Amino acid sequence: MSTNAEETRLQLTKELVDILTLEKLEEDLYRGQSRNFVGNRVFGGQVLGQALRAASLTTDGRPAHSLHAYFLNAGDIAAPIVYQVDRLRDGRSFVSRQVRAIQYGKLIFTMLVSFAPAEEGLSFQVEMPDVPEPESLKTEQELKELIAPFMPEKMRSTIMRERQVELRPINPTNPFAPEPECPERAHWMRVPNRLPDDPGLHQAIIAFASDFSLMGTGLMPHGVSFMTTSLQAASIDHSMYFHRPARADEWLLYDMNATVTASARGMNFGRMWQDGQLVISTNQEGLMRLREPSRSS
Repeated sequence: MSTNAEETRLQLTKELVDILTLEKLEEDLYRGQSRNFVGNRVFGGQVLGQALRAASLTTDGRPAHSLHAYFLNAGDIAAPIVYQVDRLRDGRSFVSRQVRAIQYGKLIFTMLVSFAPAEEGLSFQVEMPDVPEPESLKTEQELKELIAPFMPEKMRSTIMRERQVELRPINPTNPFAPEPECPERAHWMRVPNRLPDDPGLHQAIIAFASDFSLMGTGLMPHGVSFMTTSLQAASIDHSMYFHRPARADEWLLYDMNATVTASARGMNFGRMWQDGQLVISTNQEGLMRLREPSRSS
């Protein structure tokens, strides 16, 4: 890898860690900065990661085991977000928190999150999908180069920006020429630089990355993508279950599928695997509304 590429990766990792490093305003009140990850609206993964980070800072260090979140209003990337944490319960095993994200005095997001220490007990999991190893696949950036001729000129610089999390899609498609297909997709993902041994940071980064591609799975049977101009799409809610410890700086397989689209909404599910273990499950409902094309008078 060239020196410039390595420096770029280090800078991208620093940006991600910085965005998930919150300023403490007072007890149980934190402020996070916003940036443009996917467009003019705050990326849902950013709010997920920051809210989880805020909640974790009010606990004794035990990891999260589940979260349930609702996206209520679009966030503005030009302004910071304030996170108010409410301490609902501090038990011997379980710690419960509610997080409210506020911008311009308006509630834009709310989350319930539960924390618990790891315990020995019954153990079972379904089999991990048989997929190619990440090193055998093209990176997302390499795939973007292949479809660059399809990109509108005004969008090209934004789309070609490198993500803070490295993705390697297993069955990539061209979002500028979508075709109806089975609603199943998967990619490997990781932060390409070593991170501190802070479980709360790793969970926040994985929550951040869990929002990439998940909702788009429900669009696949319809031959529609986020590049479809008549599509109005937004995350409605998002849940995560942390079954086992996981590191964000080691390869995670994110296997996704959708079960139904109805009433302008789609239901999407994901499983994350690391070292052959099912470590995290996700689900998300998204708004998927096709608007009528505008007509000139």
